[in-house]
Amino acid sequence: MLKGIPKILSPELLMVLAEMGHSDRLVIGDGNFPAESMGKDAIVIRMDGHGVPEILDAILQVFPLDTYVEHPVSLMEVMPGDPVETPIWDTYKEIVKKHDERGEKAIGTIERFAFYEETKKSYAIIATGESALYANIMLQKGVVTD
Repeated sequence: MLKGIPKILSPELLMVLAEMGHSDRLVIGDGNFPAESMGKDAIVIRMDGHGVPEILDAILQVFPLDTYVEHPVSLMEVMPGDPVETPIWDTYKEIVKKHDERGEKAIGTIERFAFYEETKKSYAIIATGESALYANIMLQKGVVTD
């Protein structure tokens, strides 16, 4: 046990977050995300019993977002014509605002298949049990300045 570290962050995940360097990307996938097939060249960490918001909030307590790019946080765009609502995105905006002074301006979107291609280049993927649709999120690591 450590003081000041969210308990949801396992030793394995903390090691991966510490290993990541500036510009490396981390994907937190919802329960439908093909983490294992997308993560053939990445580290895949299973957190099936947890939702994306609680994981995102914990990670952003220790993980700096990249300040050299406009959108260090990327969401998977809803496919045109797909009648899906994405209220979880509002939750993400609140979480990002809590941890990054840019707030929701730090968040962008990536077309679904481009998101998959970018995921294949990510350092790590977290597979969750999140049931919300289009709840996938990609974070680009920045530098620690403190």
